[in-house]
Amino acid sequence: MARMGTLHLVRHAQASFGADDYDRLSARGQQQALRLGEYWRERGLRFDAVLTGTLRRHAQTLAGIAEGLGQALPAAQSLPALNEYDGRALIAALHAAPPAVDTPEGYRQYFRLLCDALAQWMAGTLSPAGMPAWQDFHAGVHGVLEQVRQQHAGQQVLLVSSGGPISTAIGQVLATPPEVTIALNMRLRNSAVSEFSVAPKRLMLQTFNTLAHLDAPPYADWVTHA
Repeated sequence: MARMGTLHLVRHAQASFGADDYDRLSARGQQQALRLGEYWRERGLRFDAVLTGTLRRHAQTLAGIAEGLGQALPAAQSLPALNEYDGRALIAALHAAPPAVDTPEGYRQYFRLLCDALAQWMAGTLSPAGMPAWQDFHAGVHGVLEQVRQQHAGQQVLLVSSGGPISTAIGQVLATPPEVTIALNMRLRNSAVSEFSVAPKRLMLQTFNTLAHLDAPPYADWVTHA
């Protein structure tokens, strides 16, 4: 029997939500990424392949993981299909002004609008400026999963991306309806790990949204969502 591989899907560490430039890690995000690498080093995990999106927060998360691992990683393959959708463009397509996120109510309102826009985009009734159709976004993620299945069965693969592509990948493996895929997206935490078993014929979900690397008293306040 062929050895089963594992695809480790990591949502990027905390970025700069609410800032003019979201696409960079916060100080806490840098700590989260480093700690994940340290956790894996303590367990002797080694990777055979690395895939990432092309966003800065993906590269910075991968750099933190690599530092914590203390080992040379395989050269990362940067794939635009692993980049996040544009939340501001989605909300703007609703003809709604993005609420300020500096209050709890503003934060909740932002994500209510985002979930509404995501549902309409996935249904094909919303076409945000500068974004692909949902079918193309979905197909891009599917192509990455097929690449992993065909090329990396039996291997340990690290994938660093964002909540949208990761929840889309999980939705494909579990065949979830759009509303469940959106709900999965909203639950993903910064630096959280989800795992697929990788076999030549299929991928299977093993874990979802885990933060084992932060499961100790010193890291109790390190859990973030945005």
